[in-house]
Amino acid sequence: MNTMNIKRVGVVLRPSTPELKDNYFKLEKVFNKHNIDVIIESVSGAMIGIMGMDFDLMCESSDVLVTLGGDGTLISAVRRSFKHDIPILGVYAGSFGFLADVQLDELDSFVQNMVDGQYRVDERSILETTFIQNKKEVTQYAFNDIVLTRHSVSNMIHVETLVDGKAFNTYFGDGVIVSTPTGSTAYNLSAGGPVLFPLTNVFALTPICPHSLTQRPVVLPGKFAIEMKTPKEKALLIIDGQDKHELEQNESVHIKLAQKQVQLIHRNEFNYFEVLKEKLGWGE
Repeated sequence: MNTMNIKRVGVVLRPSTPELKDNYFKLEKVFNKHNIDVIIESVSGAMIGIMGMDFDLMCESSDVLVTLGGDGTLISAVRRSFKHDIPILGVYAGSFGFLADVQLDELDSFVQNMVDGQYRVDERSILETTFIQNKKEVTQYAFNDIVLTRHSVSNMIHVETLVDGKAFNTYFGDGVIVSTPTGSTAYNLSAGGPVLFPLTNVFALTPICPHSLTQRPVVLPGKFAIEMKTPKEKALLIIDGQDKHELEQNESVHIKLAQKQVQLIHRNEFNYFEVLKEKLGWGE
């Protein structure tokens, strides 16, 4: 049983979806009924014509962050709110996702359960990456994956990989995916990588279209740090499919699991294996 005292929630809507306006008011009504205040993030508010609050300020003054949309909306909110240590609840508007767990129609009964402490908080690993951009060191976080890939379609890429400072592998092909357990069912899966149970403290390295049959996905313990560089060509660094950065030849990218984890709020009966069966058609 959880004992989080929830007095106020901050809400983020899926971008460029003004038709979520009615759904937002339904959501607000449900929380208000349970004596919980609702504030909306300013960009989401502007989209549906109401006043909102700056995202960071909203995170500081809320007990829980609620996303209304799909998994992409939740992943973006996780990355933006990571420094605030705020638990996140994904409410899905549209198709059922891997992460957003509660449907709008079920929200009333779920909020009652939240008030009664009948819910659970899952802690999930997130990747931290450090690289040089405009001669400055930049740190970013990825909830799904970090991809190092070729700069132009016509070239293959050599990716030298070190694990804890020791030479590990040189990948030759279209690039490499570094995936969290949460991201293992995304790009990693379509590139032939393993499905990782979401609450494990590991990450996977999966080559993309490798030019050799001996290149295979590898799962590494979360305590390892890796360094990747492309000694022969420029590269593209893609973080959660949402941010892209160009890297010069031989520039290094450092990747490790962040020291703290993301807190996702779920129904008590949320079952990851059921989600896999439904989304991937396992056992059919």
